[in-house]
Amino acid sequence: MLRHTQIILWRVTAIVSLILGILGLALPIVPTVPFLILAAWAGSKAWPALESWLLNHRLYGRHIRNWRARGAVPRSAKFLATSMMSVSAIGLQFAPAPLWLRVTVPATMFVAAVWLWTRPEPQ
Repeated sequence: MLRHTQIILWRVTAIVSLILGILGLALPIVPTVPFLILAAWAGSKAWPALESWLLNHRLYGRHIRNWRARGAVPRSAKFLATSMMSVSAIGLQFAPAPLWLRVTVPATMFVAAVWLWTRPEPQ
């Protein structure tokens, strides 16, 4: 019973992550590849067919494999993510948001950008 419940939870995690990744194709504020990486990881726990499909996907499989192999992120993705975070942080400054939010969110994005740029790039 416990194993069956675990399988269901891993599959739900994979499906939700996959749906969020697909939404990321249409919504520029939602990242695609990180959710697909999460979906592949959850799939590896209880859904090998989904994991295999994601790893062999013609557009995103390479990114997932690079992440798994070396934690690698392409430079173009780093530039795009940093640009989007910068635009969001600047836009937030003009929003009627509380000061703590206008300070905390850009600071968090800055930390995320620094971490992202420390990741290796694919060979």
